[in-house]
Amino acid sequence: MSDEQPDNLWFTDSGEAPTCAVDGVAESIVSMDGIRGKLTRDAPLAKLVWFKSGGNADWLFEPADLDDLQAFIDRLDEGTPIMALGLGSNMIVRDGGVPGVVIRLGKAFSGVRDLGDNVLECGGGASGILVSSTARDAGVAGLEFLRGIPGTVGGFVRMNGGAYGREVSDILIDCDVMMPNGEFITLPASDLQYSYRHSALPEGAVVVSARFKGQPGDPEEIGAEMDRIAQAREDSQPLRTKTGGSTFKNPEGQKAWQLVDAAGCRGLKLGGAQVSEKHTNFLINTGDATSADIEGLGEEVRRRVYEHSGVELEWEIQRVGRP
Repeated sequence: MSDEQPDNLWFTDSGEAPTCAVDGVAESIVSMDGIRGKLTRDAPLAKLVWFKSGGNADWLFEPADLDDLQAFIDRLDEGTPIMALGLGSNMIVRDGGVPGVVIRLGKAFSGVRDLGDNVLECGGGASGILVSSTARDAGVAGLEFLRGIPGTVGGFVRMNGGAYGREVSDILIDCDVMMPNGEFITLPASDLQYSYRHSALPEGAVVVSARFKGQPGDPEEIGAEMDRIAQAREDSQPLRTKTGGSTFKNPEGQKAWQLVDAAGCRGLKLGGAQVSEKHTNFLINTGDATSADIEGLGEEVRRRVYEHSGVELEWEIQRVGRP
């Protein structure tokens, strides 16, 4: 098994955190003159992520609208780390917290609009449930799978989110992105170079909206498929626990949960973290797990799977911040 460092959004090859624009006494990371959004220093993130664990963000910014977001990013020092946060459903926030600025898109970015011709325009903060429900009401088929992904459009687009045989690359036309330098651009799907749970979007880019295209469908049939997906999730996944969704990517031609189960990891515990007994590709916080417990358990599962089958599982869950 490889002994390489785990993927990490905010650390350099040397393992050191890049210099952040925050100093120990600053009241604000930028001048807030004319900025209408909410900026919070040393903001707790545990309550915003599904695992309910992890440290604080150096700064959390919740923009009032697109112009507010652009004005704020324009004022940041070059190189300040930026991370977008949606529902926090597929993420481990490490216990040392997240350097730089976490951007959380609120109500102004959560709308979904039917553009006609089976196209929906969706805000980066819109949930998969809202997108699929709007598509159903508009008679747009092909977006039902989004009902089965816990998260928001920004995360779906970045990670090529998928479920039940479909993924975002199948439906995305283009997306509007705020780049880390404050430039606002529209990227066609072809520019994202999609692969399994991966895109070419640069770190710090914030997806503020996207356009998805389906095909004509019957609202009743679309609704029935959404109900089937919802029930399948309820039956097979530990939805009523503190979890982070699918932990590992499925290797080519194999299922991650089967490899984890075969390696004897069902119910395996580390501190307050446990491999779900209901679905072995889910880790859960049993009540008092630290993020180190959760990530450490994941690494132990990877080790055991490799020893048992020779397959090196790749993390699907994002792991961000300082160890």
